[in-house]
Amino acid sequence: MSATLESPADLDDEEREALETLLKRLGDDEYVLAERYTEWQVKAPTLESDLALANNAQDELGHARLWYDVLEDLGYEEHELVYEREGDEWCHSTLVEQPFAEGDWADAVLRHYLYDVAEDIRLDALEGSSYAKIADRVGKIRSEEEYHLEHARNWVERLADGDEGAERLQEAVDRLFPHALTLFEPCAPASGAGDASGDADVEETIVDAGFRDATLEEMREEWLSTVVPFLDDLGLETPASELVHFDEYEFDVTEDVLPDAVGRDGSHTDAWDDLREEFTHTYRELERSEATKIMDKPE
Repeated sequence: MSATLESPADLDDEEREALETLLKRLGDDEYVLAERYTEWQVKAPTLESDLALANNAQDELGHARLWYDVLEDLGYEEHELVYEREGDEWCHSTLVEQPFAEGDWADAVLRHYLYDVAEDIRLDALEGSSYAKIADRVGKIRSEEEYHLEHARNWVERLADGDEGAERLQEAVDRLFPHALTLFEPCAPASGAGDASGDADVEETIVDAGFRDATLEEMREEWLSTVVPFLDDLGLETPASELVHFDEYEFDVTEDVLPDAVGRDGSHTDAWDDLREEFTHTYRELERSEATKIMDKPE
């Protein structure tokens, strides 16, 4: 087991870059997903689900801030991370930036489920992190994420129990499953330098340093072994549905399976440009140079 690391002073240059890369993928996923969730306020099919998704958005924004606050220890400021970063410097998965199919609740709950299964697996891998602040934040996030996953799973089951709902869910699976696979793609190094081999080196350091105790491939396999049987049991087909062998999924994720833009490497869809323009508009309009803080920084 790796020694506990308390601050950036305990890290060498490679470890520092790996930590920065990991924190950006964590914070960026949460922040962008929260921005998308806000689009469903007062539009969900019931008041209860409306409130639930609004609460999810608030939770995810809070989780993003927890990760960004750790990045501040590495010399960043919140306004640099959220409002002033160039679009291709964000490394979130393209799953979270996709616009919702208009008025399609199946899209929202299916995306909700695919993401939160991955988040549950990711938190497991971070729970014993060698970097003390990461392990501490997992404890703060875990209980909220358990509720998110339960809510998503219940809604997917509810929609699948009807012809129209099942048809819409299948359309959502076809549309979103390739983007969900990008959750397990490596991020470009935080320095912005390197190529695919550099991405792999950073990922290797993330695990070797004990920041996370599972590789992306291991987490993807666990995600597939959870998501695919669940959807199969509901009559929903995925690209991996026919590839089960003794409860394991021999699913080779190639460029043909992934979308053209994967997000993690800085390549994004046109939808991301529109979303980023929207949430940075007021900051730019008011010619701000720092983010307004309405609460103390988490310990």
